[in-house]
Amino acid sequence: MSAFTEKNTLMGAAGVETSGDRGVAMAAETDSGHTNVIQYVEISTTGNATDFGDLTGTYTYGGACSNGGSDRGIHGGGQGYTDVIDYITISSPGNATDFGDLTVARSNTCGLSNLKDDRGVFAGGSVSGGQSDVMDYVTISSTGDATDFGDLPSTHKSSNGAFSNGTDDRGVIGGGWTPSTYSDVISYITITSTGNASDFGDLTVTRRAVQGVSNATGGRGVFAGGVNSSGTRVNTMDYVTIGSTGNATDFGDLSVARSLGGNSGASNGTNQRGLFFGGDTPSYSDVIDYITIDSTGNATDFGNLIAAGNGVAGCSNA
Repeated sequence: MSAFTEKNTLMGAAGVETSGDRGVAMAAETDSGHTNVIQYVEISTTGNATDFGDLTGTYTYGGACSNGGSDRGIHGGGQGYTDVIDYITISSPGNATDFGDLTVARSNTCGLSNLKDDRGVFAGGSVSGGQSDVMDYVTISSTGDATDFGDLPSTHKSSNGAFSNGTDDRGVIGGGWTPSTYSDVISYITITSTGNASDFGDLTVTRRAVQGVSNATGGRGVFAGGVNSSGTRVNTMDYVTIGSTGNATDFGDLSVARSLGGNSGASNGTNQRGLFFGGDTPSYSDVIDYITIDSTGNATDFGNLIAAGNGVAGCSNA
């Protein structure tokens, strides 16, 4: 199937995008070990997650992103320093299929995309013997190996959170570590181009293992949770206006202070609801929290994952 035909199929009749409200959470480190489970929720409701299928391997602490209403989610990297990229059709439960390979095998990477413009970027991560500042990209509606995009700054190579303002084409990456130093750095990229990340500003709290969500083209992104330099889990949420630059502002608190493993939660885009999945307190957590992205305030309990776990990578078809 050609990339053109495949993308039209994903977009539905007459090339019209689906109206997506499904969030998926991929892989988790649990009390039983690393898992390949994929689970899903309907974002505008509340309730517990449902089994979706399995990744091709146990790729916990990978990165994820999607092409939004075009309905494809991808997952790259993960525990064991893998270079595997998998894909799923978000509206259709089932097992993942191999997509291709990252340019560098790594875990603790983060993913972001420009939604229907169809480019996904995986940024940073941990590699055998150290950390990587590599960013690489793929065309989400096709399959194939990733291509080098550029580099993150040396101040936050791994365990970052990420999001974008969708078709406005800016991706934002925040937090992380080197690992000798925990970071409050926020960086940004222009997703349709290639090149090194630029400085955006600072988080309100220095930390790694955060999750990020945005309201798609609405221009606001939120970073949540993490671990500070003393090893304490935090309930901090802070936000930025993606199209500008500057330091983050306090948003509110998670329902439970926890590490969120890095990467992304899931949102239903311009419908303004964002979700954060699992984590550790340091005991593994099954909590799913939700926020209204264009407001501020504390998170509210949404429901529970199938099993308590950390290192979950999320995306949606919104």
